[in-house]
Amino acid sequence: MTHPQGTQLLPFYLVLDVSISMRGDKLDQANQIMPRVRDALAENPILADKVRFSVIDFGSDARVRMPMCDPLDEQIDLPTMNVRGCTSYASAFWLLRSEIENDIKQLKADGFSVYRPAVFFLTDGLPTDEPAVWRDAFADLTHWDKSTQQGFRTYPNVIPCGVGQADPKVLRELIHPAAGTKQMQMYLMEEGGDAARAIGAVAEILVSSVVASGQSITQGGTGLVLPEKALLPVGVDAYSADDEIFM
Repeated sequence: MTHPQGTQLLPFYLVLDVSISMRGDKLDQANQIMPRVRDALAENPILADKVRFSVIDFGSDARVRMPMCDPLDEQIDLPTMNVRGCTSYASAFWLLRSEIENDIKQLKADGFSVYRPAVFFLTDGLPTDEPAVWRDAFADLTHWDKSTQQGFRTYPNVIPCGVGQADPKVLRELIHPAAGTKQMQMYLMEEGGDAARAIGAVAEILVSSVVASGQSITQGGTGLVLPEKALLPVGVDAYSADDEIFM
């Protein structure tokens, strides 16, 4: 399909924890996220020209389950995840960095103007890497010093989503940017909530963001749009890095 030179695109990355603790209803819900995204784009086909998607899963290692694509492409089969191993956040961050770098180069070579990528990172547990390891991997993914031009210039906006035994204090470190005019936030399962239901709510949030972001781009907006806290589905709450839950 042809497109005008300079067509604006927002790449989304869905990064899913598939460690053993995700088995059962949680993984079933996680496997419904991309079908729901595709259905939403099918209902709003003009927006499909404004977004692209990739899916990465991680357990003991990280794997690209769906390379960057248009989910409405008839040649694309949406992936079905299976559980494996432990919870290596670092593997996810390392793979994500290389994929973002390669994907943006390819999209630009194809003539697109690319917005800063958006990463929805969904986990139900603690990282099994040593803290220094996953923190270094996350820094490689997100650090950019504009004054010295050092780091990863095409760093993504990161929206962590935690259910089950995910630690809010750990996920707080993954909100990026955590401050400034384009501050991100994270989504956590309500206390005492059901993890599978919360994953379904995360799917709703992602779909809402895709639709709102696509509409914003068509109207000359600035890219990623997250839903307002008052409009969140039942089962999850939104927090910024400086919210009192962390004090």
